[in-house]
Amino acid sequence: MDSIDNSVKFQGQFEMSRNANDIQGLDKLRRAAQNGDDAALEEAAKQFEAIFVQMMLKSMRKAQDVMADKDSPFNSEQVKFYRDMHDQQLASDMSNNGSIGLADIIMQQLSKGGDGFTPASVIRNDGNLSDINRHSVQSIKQAQQTVLPDASSTGAGFKDAAFSGQQNFMDALYPVAQRVAQELDIEPKALLAQAAVETGWGQYMMHTDKGNTHNLFGIKAGKAWQGDTARVNTLEFEQGLATPKKAEFRAYGSFDDAMQDYVSFVKENPRYQQALKNTNDPKRYFEELQQAGYATDPAYAQKIISVLNSDSLSNYQP
Repeated sequence: MDSIDNSVKFQGQFEMSRNANDIQGLDKLRRAAQNGDDAALEEAAKQFEAIFVQMMLKSMRKAQDVMADKDSPFNSEQVKFYRDMHDQQLASDMSNNGSIGLADIIMQQLSKGGDGFTPASVIRNDGNLSDINRHSVQSIKQAQQTVLPDASSTGAGFKDAAFSGQQNFMDALYPVAQRVAQELDIEPKALLAQAAVETGWGQYMMHTDKGNTHNLFGIKAGKAWQGDTARVNTLEFEQGLATPKKAEFRAYGSFDDAMQDYVSFVKENPRYQQALKNTNDPKRYFEELQQAGYATDPAYAQKIISVLNSDSLSNYQP
């Protein structure tokens, strides 16, 4: 009997809240929703639909006002005031009658369970988007392997993390960078900064079905390259705009091989000779490297210097 009395009580509160000018009715709706009654959720969905309909009516009225006769007595501010009040109430009545149907969808989406609808709590997943993306990548990869069993022979690649964080990235690569930096007469941390920009501190390393490609510097596989490759998505800047493309990149057996190949790549390419004359000045070196066409990103050198001067790298002690 109490449940019936409460239902009747809430129903009366809901009917009051549908009056667009009854602020107390809206407050009663809020308190009813706090009691956990499903009817409160349904009414809240209708209120949201009413707001949506009211916004549509308001936009239509604005378009009508542009063409209205400014001298007409029906175009006064007083008339518009009462017209807006009427539209507000009309929106509430339309929502209550189910004219649009948006409230039903909201109700099903926000309820704890519903046929054919995923609860909002599941969709949010506590904001853990990384897990969602990781599962999506794995699902896509499995589907590709099922449909295209020989995909591994094409060198199809993807990007994944190869280090647990910035500290792990620097600890693992600094000894290698220190050895090869002597051949370029450049600061080892400068090479780490460039590798950090190219790979997002090792969180977006190129991989194939064989594993990590160890490509730290985004060096593409040209016609002269005889080693393994990985075909992955990349961004190329064309006339200042980032354009997604697929490209073949070099794959190495180790980070030592990748670092050493970077040194050979820069030293043997005539276009980078001016950059090699300024290795004692990392800022000038990367600016010359960028101007010579090493990267299409117009802010490439600036990004590297920013990482080089960051607290993480500048304060790093091997």
